[in-house]
Amino acid sequence: MNYASIRTCDIANGEGVRVSLFVSGCTHHCRGCFNEEAWDFSYGEPFTRETEDRLLAALAPSHIAGLTILGGEPMEPENQRALVPFLRRVRDRFGLSKTIWIYTGCILESELKSPSRWRTEDTDEILAMTDVLVDGRFVEALKDISLRFRGSSNQRILRLR
Repeated sequence: MNYASIRTCDIANGEGVRVSLFVSGCTHHCRGCFNEEAWDFSYGEPFTRETEDRLLAALAPSHIAGLTILGGEPMEPENQRALVPFLRRVRDRFGLSKTIWIYTGCILESELKSPSRWRTEDTDEILAMTDVLVDGRFVEALKDISLRFRGSSNQRILRLR
């Protein structure tokens, strides 16, 4: 997996001050996407053990509320495989003291919890480690800049924990 960028002091993508990982690779190709360059799976830098260590260090300060993963598309099957071991490390290190938010264009019930190309052997474990899932594709016609933590009114903020 590659990642497009990392923000170590993000207040736009979840509650509190967060560390945000923007993964590369997305097949949704939503019209009006704010991060089109991250559609390409080879965009950015390789996600390595050193990258994980850097993120864990950035998460350590007490003022950091948690980790947000967005993209690109974190729930692309190949991205899920790469994220599971990292999310395990986050939970092992911080327990429930840091929240994990994941933004996905997938719909929880019909694409992540039901048979689909998005549901993999890793999906349930990722969802079990996720506190908040923001789901649904960005729909340009439903764009609403007054919404907190989402871009279009069809997207949902789901508290999984």
